This record gives sequence, structure tokens and C-alpha cells, in this order.
Amino acid sequence: MRCIVNPAQDGHSGGLEFNEGRLVPCHESPERAAMVRDAFRAANLGPEEPAQDFGTAPILAVHDAAYVEFLRSAWDRWTAAGRDGQALPFVFAAAGMRRDVPPDDIDGLLGFYGFDAGSPIVPGTWAAAYGAAQSALTGAALLGAGERAAFALVRPPGHHAGRAVFGGYCFLNNAAIAAQALRDAGHVRVTVLDVDYHHGNGTQDIFWTRGDVQVISLHADPRQEFPYFLGHADERGAGDGLGATLNLPLPWGTGWTVYAGALDTACAAVDAFDPSAVVVSLGVDTWEGDPISRFTLRHEHFRHIGARIQVLGRPTLFVLEGGYAVAEIGRNVVAVLQGFEGAGA
Repeated sequence: MRCIVNPAQDGHSGGLEFNEGRLVPCHESPERAAMVRDAFRAANLGPEEPAQDFGTAPILAVHDAAYVEFLRSAWDRWTAAGRDGQALPFVFAAAGMRRDVPPDDIDGLLGFYGFDAGSPIVPGTWAAAYGAAQSALTGAALLGAGERAAFALVRPPGHHAGRAVFGGYCFLNNAAIAAQALRDAGHVRVTVLDVDYHHGNGTQDIFWTRGDVQVISLHADPRQEFPYFLGHADERGAGDGLGATLNLPLPWGTGWTVYAGALDTACAAVDAFDPSAVVVSLGVDTWEGDPISRFTLRHEHFRHIGARIQVLGRPTLFVLEGGYAVAEIGRNVVAVLQGFEGAGA
């Protein structure tokens, strides 16, 4: 399995997030990717591959052009306004407020396009997010060239980023960009299978009315957990996409027995949809020791997840999402990949 790396990822670092009433260092850090890279190398799972540059066109196939321009220019606009430190929103467009007129002011724009105060923009954010998208696109291209599987080792993650919204540490939706690229390359149907602890609200938003891209998410119940406002079981898509969205919300404390049953349900839905490629939003924040999550999966269970996905028998691109226990993220991610490859954990 080839591992595609994002050399610009270290530039998105040093920010603070507002979490549980406190400003704290971001849980999403460059050290996460470094730990995964080191574990991948130690496991000897395959070669590393630099990302190709496919430009902005595949990004614009998924994200709104004005939003992409905002991300590209946000740091320059922040500093031009005389600010220092990170850029975080402090006001948001809530229900009843207008969403059709973007503000001119950078503070207004941050709240217009952002949905939380946990995703700071710093000098290297755009380059890192752009590089992450290119890594995912490189993985999709490898599948198109006949590879059975690939792993895009990216950060920042992507599954919370919608067509025109950032949050949850996510700016560009890497998995969605890859899924669209696979569609454009000739795959008639593609599935995005999200096994991150948090609901992939951005991926759902992007493909909500699409019947050609199936979106399945196993995640903590939004009545209890971030992002709170999407991810309920009755959300199934709309229009041509009705039935192509499957949400499997699970309660705090979920362990392997319940999780495995939900994963079987998800995989049965993949088989019924019959895609010719699968993109896995690979979060390992379901681990029992994750600092911001409340599931109880153990290390050995991640190998089972990979093995179950392998049974689907379809070309598969793994795209890194969450997992914030830095010392364990590499071990847990590699366990999924080893399970898929049939290697020992």
C-alpha cells in the first residue's frame, strides 16, 4: 500500500482552540501526522509517495469558488486588518440571519464561513489544506492506475468541511474531493465510508442531493457530541440522493460489540449500493483513550475494522481524519491498514 504524504502539513500549527470554555492548544497538530508516518514506516507497509499537484479545479468541483478564495486569502486579509496571532471567528450566522450576503470585513467572513471557534487559520493553513487535498487526489489517481489500495496521510483533516464552510479542524474536504475525482475518472458509483468518531457533516452536505456518491457515517450521537446539528439516523439525503446517505449514530461508551454490528450494517449498505471504489474517512478517535472522544475501542479492534473493509473487495482509498491521542494514533491507524492488508498487527 502506498502512502501519500503532504509536505506542507507542518505549516498549519501553533493555533489555539476554544474548547469546553477554555482556550487550549489545538488537539489537531503536526505531531499526529509524524506519529502516523513513523508507524507506517516501522510496519513496512509500503513506499511513501509525494503528492502530485492537480491544481484547484478538482477542489472547485466540490467547494464553492468564493469559499475557496476566502481560504486562500484569509491570512493575508487578517494581517492586512492589523491583526496578529491566529484568526478565529467570534460571531456566527445563526438561524434567522441572512446567509446570502458575505460580509466585507474579515471578522464577518470568518463567522460567515466558519461554524466553530476551534479551527484557527494561521500563516500555513491554506498551503497545508491545499497539500492535503492534492495528497487525496494522488491517492485517487493511484486507484485509477490500478492500485488496490492507497493511504493519504494528510492533515488538516477534511470531513467537517462542507461546500462553503470550515470547522472541526477541517478546511477542504479531502475525502469528498477524492470521491468526486474518482467519479470524474469514470467510476459510476463511489462510497465514502466515514469511521471517525465525529459525524462527517461536511461530506454529507456536499453529496446530500447526489445519488452517485453514497455517504455512510458511524459516529457519536449528535444529541451528545460535536458537531451536534447533523448526523441523525433520519437524515437519508434528498432528491436524487434520497437513500444514498446512511447515518449510524452510537451513544457515548460504545464498545466493540455494538460498533462491529454497526460496521456490518454499513458494509451491507455498501454492497447493496455496489460502488466501484470506496473512500474511507479514517478517524481513530474511537479509541478508548482519545482525549476528546467517548467510545471504548481498543487497539486490536482497529485491525478488525480494516479486515472488515477489505471484505468489501473494492479499490479503497484511506484518507486520514481524526485521532487525538498523539502517542497512539500511529499504532491505531497502522492497525487498520494492516487489517486491510491481512498483515499481523
